[in-house]
Amino acid sequence: MNHTSPTSGGESPTPLSPRPLHDRPGRGPRVLTGRQLREHGIGAAEAAERCRPGGPWQQVLPGVHLLHPGPPTSEERLHAVLLYAASRPSAVPAQAGPAPAQDPMITGLAALALHRFAAAPPLLSLDRIDVLVPRTRRLRSTGFAQVVRAQVMPQPQQVTGVPVAPVPRALADAVSGLSDACTVRRLLTEAVRGGHCEATAVVREFNEARLLNLPHVVDAVHALLAEGRALAEGRLYDLVRRYGLPDPLWNVDLRLPGGPHLGGVDAYWPEQAVAVEIDARVPRQEDEALRAQYAHKREHLERLGITVVRLSPRKLRDTPEQQAAVVRTALMAADDHEPGSYVVVLPR
Repeated sequence: MNHTSPTSGGESPTPLSPRPLHDRPGRGPRVLTGRQLREHGIGAAEAAERCRPGGPWQQVLPGVHLLHPGPPTSEERLHAVLLYAASRPSAVPAQAGPAPAQDPMITGLAALALHRFAAAPPLLSLDRIDVLVPRTRRLRSTGFAQVVRAQVMPQPQQVTGVPVAPVPRALADAVSGLSDACTVRRLLTEAVRGGHCEATAVVREFNEARLLNLPHVVDAVHALLAEGRALAEGRLYDLVRRYGLPDPLWNVDLRLPGGPHLGGVDAYWPEQAVAVEIDARVPRQEDEALRAQYAHKREHLERLGITVVRLSPRKLRDTPEQQAAVVRTALMAADDHEPGSYVVVLPR
């Protein structure tokens, strides 16, 4: 029996029919799941017939159909992987906007290519596309879809309408499958120099992925941290000049006269007894001894009347005006404090 729509007057009822494929909204990739095809009135048997050798369609991944016979484009491969990994078709967003954190997202080298990394290979040259899914999903890698599982899914970023893992996570997933030290170093260096993320965020992600026990990764991470510190020091120099702060003594060691070494600081104003440290520490694990060492150093300096201002590389990059205000406030407040102990200042 046909379902009919209500009519008015004396018109005869008109049978409802599925929307034809050419009526699909938008002009997105011609990639649909079996469920989406059924919504357009095309059953499994007809879809299989159209995907026969020499037919007008092809099945590119289990349950995912490409509605033309030629090779899929980069965009079609990305959408096919996301549709395959999705728990439901709507998990692939139709328009830009934050996707739910449980939906699949592109990661690894494909994500870095979408983030426009020059060191990442072009999308079409990748044999497999990494897709990140929750650890609880029952899904296997197949064809050009490489399934990567996450204990906790990150918040995706939208790149050309595609949900993509943040750069630190994408780097970790990419590097886990790379053995070439030069390629790893190029990717990590570009992440920091290109302003995609801070070195500390990358190392935290690598620690979570247990990549820091691989020699070629450790070497690249050391270079990355040096790169990140150099960039942060440059931002601190720019901050002092741009916001009119008095010139400090740069990159010095502090000692008590004839006494022990108090530690190095990145900038020091001796008249105000104010020191600035760039906090670029990235403990590989929960290192209580390391944290205690830094806390002891700060407490010791403050007992001597030296104000210690700690600035992170990320804050120097994202909120320089606010960080300049923090330093200026510390310098102005020095007039209300007792003079600090005399310390010897030496180049570091």
